[in-house]
Amino acid sequence: MRFLIVVSIVSIYLLSLKLCKFAKMTQRFYLDTSVFGGVFDEEFEIESTLLFEKVRLGLIICVYSNLTESELTNAPIHVRDFFEYLNEEHKEKVAVTPDVLKLAHEYVNENVVGESSLDDCIHIATASIYNVDLLVSWNFKHIVNVYRIRGYNSVNMKFGYKILEIRSPKEIVGYENEE
Repeated sequence: MRFLIVVSIVSIYLLSLKLCKFAKMTQRFYLDTSVFGGVFDEEFEIESTLLFEKVRLGLIICVYSNLTESELTNAPIHVRDFFEYLNEEHKEKVAVTPDVLKLAHEYVNENVVGESSLDDCIHIATASIYNVDLLVSWNFKHIVNVYRIRGYNSVNMKFGYKILEIRSPKEIVGYENEE
């Protein structure tokens, strides 16, 4: 039953995309690992599925890093398979470089988050350095949090990087067709 509801919502969503009056410009969104798992989580399933439908349609390029790949090796097989079956044309792999690691450590040094959240900082730094349009996550404690976002962006500006937009999938797919 839940599957039918999700399919119905996705169908309605696709129709709204076709009717949408906004230009369909491809954007580059860095998706952290939580977004892939969200497809299989009852709480996040609908919005995650709608987001990946935009990837499937080529409206969003799914930017991910070697850290994302590494984290996915510990995910359940169905999450790994979901990632693997995404169309390669709509994916862009970026590398965690020494500059990324340096910026990630600066977030910790500035007390945006603690050392235990270094991997989250690496995702933020990767998205910042590769100049994506948006970072998407379901991690409300360490990433999609107004105080953390201000901290990350304060560090970004201090080191010459642009402000990074950070949102949950719900914020992306939930409001775009409202006037």
